[in-house]
Amino acid sequence: MRLRHGGSLGRRLARWLALLTLAGLSLTCLGIYMATALSFEERQMDTLRQQQLQVTHLIGEAGEVNHSALTHKLDDAMVGRRNMEVTLTDAEGRVLYTSSSVPGGHRIIDVRFEVPTGASTIRVLLSLDVNDDDRVLERLARTLIAAALAGAVVIAIGGYTLVQVGLRPVRDLSSQIQALDADTLHQHLDGSAQPDELVPLVTHVNGLLVRLHKAYEQLEAFNADVAHELFTPLATLMGSTEIALRKARDVDTLRDVLGAHLEEMQRMSMIVQDMLFLSQADRGAEARRENIDSLAGIASAVADLHEAAIEEAGLQLHVDGDATCAADVRLLQRALSNLIGNATRHARPQSTVVVKIDRQGKEVALRIVNQGHTIPAEHLPYLFNRFYRVDVARTDAARNHGLGLAIVAAIARMHGGRTMAESSHGITSIGLVVPDPT
Repeated sequence: MRLRHGGSLGRRLARWLALLTLAGLSLTCLGIYMATALSFEERQMDTLRQQQLQVTHLIGEAGEVNHSALTHKLDDAMVGRRNMEVTLTDAEGRVLYTSSSVPGGHRIIDVRFEVPTGASTIRVLLSLDVNDDDRVLERLARTLIAAALAGAVVIAIGGYTLVQVGLRPVRDLSSQIQALDADTLHQHLDGSAQPDELVPLVTHVNGLLVRLHKAYEQLEAFNADVAHELFTPLATLMGSTEIALRKARDVDTLRDVLGAHLEEMQRMSMIVQDMLFLSQADRGAEARRENIDSLAGIASAVADLHEAAIEEAGLQLHVDGDATCAADVRLLQRALSNLIGNATRHARPQSTVVVKIDRQGKEVALRIVNQGHTIPAEHLPYLFNRFYRVDVARTDAARNHGLGLAIVAAIARMHGGRTMAESSHGITSIGLVVPDPT
């Protein structure tokens, strides 16, 4: 799927700023234009009303229709009013008086009214030429449009410049991020000169870099551990094979060599199988659920499989507590086997290993408690990492390849649970917590 490019943030902000400015200036200019047009209209209507009062007064002074006197008064009243036209007609429609006409093609507004004069009525038509006002409004409209467009352009240019200046910290931050690679993950982004809005982002990225650097180091250590774990049996196989091939061997000797080779290959196979299991768990595999009537029974059955190793180590095993649960029996058996095997290797001889089963609300906790050396607190968070050993000398590498507790953690994740590890005063408790949906 092709990703859509968002374009330049600076140009986008400047464009929207210009559009908003244009809209704001347009509304302002429209308001100015409408206010001016309404003012002109009110002035025009006021002029017509004043002229109506004057004409009505002049007709009233003339009394009965006296054409000469009325004409003389109206001529005097219309002196200097080139934008006004007055027409008087009688009841039969005969024109009694008309002033100089308004030029053709001009827009006019008019008002009609009647003035009673004794037995007759004079009809008056007042016409006002508003062409000059229309030209003023037209020039005002052009000026306002030009001002709005020019203002929008100026603000767009200024806004783009300000946006570019404001985005400089973002560009600096982007340059710092682009300079990062696998060898410089330990370096943090410099947020000292960043604005307040970017400080949370810088803090989050720095925290992410810390976790990424730690994961990268763990990955490198993991690769080294895998190489070490597989190299040891391979070196043993190659060495013993070379020795066996140097001279003729009898059948019994070759059988012993092949048996030793088989043991080493089985160990390598177990490592590969465990790695495949962890890979499936990392890809989000989930445990299937089935009702378990007694976790204590499962723990006892697993303990029976370790009976020989427990006796050889001079230990005793005791199951404390019981609970029902909906979980994957096979996976829980594997987790308990790994935990019991781990406790058997590290428990003090002549002590008792206890499998504790507790229900905590809708969760069931399975813990293996043994007496032995106290695990330092700084090691506890890493016990469930792959190939992690508290004993860096790898004294038990021949028997244990360091994936047992990692598999326990994977089984806990597959059930939606978690692991636990505590160690103090010679008592170590390691286990897992499994949610019970029933």
